[in-house]
Amino acid sequence: MNVFGVGLPEMALIMVLALLVFGPKKLPEIGRSMGKAIKGFQEASKEFEEEFKKEAQQIEKAVTAPMKASLEPESPKVLTPPEVAAVEPEVAPLESSDANGSSPGAEPAETDSPA
Repeated sequence: MNVFGVGLPEMALIMVLALLVFGPKKLPEIGRSMGKAIKGFQEASKEFEEEFKKEAQQIEKAVTAPMKASLEPESPKVLTPPEVAAVEPEVAPLESSDANGSSPGAEPAETDSPA
């Protein structure tokens, strides 16, 4: 008989030491509380194991389930006006000046010469 790596002689020694330390009146109470603690630990362990198995099964289902391949519907192409920022502003041509140094659209400059 081997419980938690402790054999029968070691268990007997532990029981004798517990009897000497706690006394015969406290020993049953301590045994009861130890039993409840071990039972609670076992229940928590089983619950953890069940949750672990559920998660493993869900992952296995997700991995083994065939994947459905489908194309996304093509979005309708809408013609939109080009963005204002994308179009460079038009540059007005430089006005050329005539021989007098005046612009073609400007009025002729008055001169001091007799007419």
